[in-house]
Amino acid sequence: MSRLKRVWGVARAKARLSEVIESAVHEGPQTITKSGRKVAVVVSAEEWERKSKRKGNLAEFLFESPLRGSKLKIERRKDRPRKVDL
Repeated sequence: MSRLKRVWGVARAKARLSEVIESAVHEGPQTITKSGRKVAVVVSAEEWERKSKRKGNLAEFLFESPLRGSKLKIERRKDRPRKVDL
C-alpha cells in the first residue's frame, strides 16, 4: 500500500467521491481543497479508528504529565457566584 497523498478540489472530489474513497482506502489520506486552501481530509475507517483510539486513561495521562512534580501552584478566584434568574 503506497502512502501517496492526493489533493482534490471540492468540485472534483464531489463528482468523483467513489474514487476519493477508494484512494483513501488503498493509498492513504486524501486532501480536499476549496479555493486553494485545505479544508478536509478523507481517510479510511481503519485509519480513523487507529488514530482516534484512546490510549490509556485520565489517571495515566496525569501521571505522565511533564508538569508532575513541578510544584505548579494554581490560585483559584474567590469571586462570589453570579446570580442567575431561573
